[in-house]
Amino acid sequence: MMKKLYILFIVLTITFMGYSQQSEQPNLDLGLIAQVNQGNSYITFPTDIGNMEPLMFEGNVIPNFMIRQNKKSRLVGVLTPQIIIRMYNEFSHPVKTPSYIPQVTAYYLIGNREQKELLTIYGRLAHHSNGQNDDLILEDGSINYDSGDFATNYIEVGGIVTSLNKNTNAVQFLKTSFEYHPENSVHCLFEGRFSRYRWHNEFSAFKLPRKDNTDKQKAAISLDFKTTWLFGDLAGTPNLSFDRLKASLTFSYYPKFLEEIGLFVQLYNGKDYYNVYFDENRSMIRFGLMTDKLRF
Repeated sequence: MMKKLYILFIVLTITFMGYSQQSEQPNLDLGLIAQVNQGNSYITFPTDIGNMEPLMFEGNVIPNFMIRQNKKSRLVGVLTPQIIIRMYNEFSHPVKTPSYIPQVTAYYLIGNREQKELLTIYGRLAHHSNGQNDDLILEDGSINYDSGDFATNYIEVGGIVTSLNKNTNAVQFLKTSFEYHPENSVHCLFEGRFSRYRWHNEFSAFKLPRKDNTDKQKAAISLDFKTTWLFGDLAGTPNLSFDRLKASLTFSYYPKFLEEIGLFVQLYNGKDYYNVYFDENRSMIRFGLMTDKLRF
């Protein structure tokens, strides 16, 4: 599955580059570009297919507090107290070690707003922890998933290209970024297991209805493809191994009879993103509900 997702990413990237040449000026402000990059809140159904432990749900809460002078500002700051929660389908339905990911992000729009493609650069400072304080490694050498201490700080810098494909009437985003976890911000016991250097790529497309009498258009469907390449020492994993690749493909549908939410299906393959489970390999298909805050 991992190789197929990587091939699909290449195909989507080539398609995007071809479409970009025929694009026209997107009707977007920097706030909406930031919102797309921050991501949407979601909750999954208890129907995951794959090697994840049985869940009642996974909830991702991403409230964004935007700081800017006005909608025409070239510089926007975003404060985000993100929380990811997994409730397990076990006795008493426990919520184990939630992920707390508070972050501050600054976005800057480069160039002329009248250009066919808009370029935005951004920088982010973030913290990721699980609020626990017990030993991370148990006596038998395994990770303490129930109450082991997980914490790291990181810096992420990158750029986003935004365009409008007039042939398909879809707003498209192509993002690349680099993430760095300083050595003194990562638990010493993570050495050889946790990647401190990560390269992210993402392609997103939001299909819009044809022009109507409204000022803002709601995307009917969207496609999002993400990849992350993990660098550094990972328990002897070769530098060019596909075991270093994390990939997800998400398709979302926003029906007219649901004003604020949509339905999504996601394929995910790679290392887990949920705090102390970072060393676990996941291959899964999941379904759920996603918030809709985007109006183009």
